[in-house]
Amino acid sequence: MKKGIHPAYAPVAFRDKSGDLVFVSASTLTSEATIDLDGVTYPVIDVDVSTASHPFWTGKGRVLDTEGRVEKFNRRYGTTS
Repeated sequence: MKKGIHPAYAPVAFRDKSGDLVFVSASTLTSEATIDLDGVTYPVIDVDVSTASHPFWTGKGRVLDTEGRVEKFNRRYGTTS
């Protein structure tokens, strides 16, 4: 790699406030806000969705109404049989 052209790659804490989840991963993202985890201070990035808050992973997803889809299609476009 060429020196001086790549962003710094360092540990960063990602926080999902709605799911009360914080995890540390390496990233090139930076932030002025910090968080202290296990005695180590990390820059923190707030995320909107993670496995702690996503409906697919939490099992709280909405069930779509699939009943009547064929009938709705036939009413809209008709069948000429």
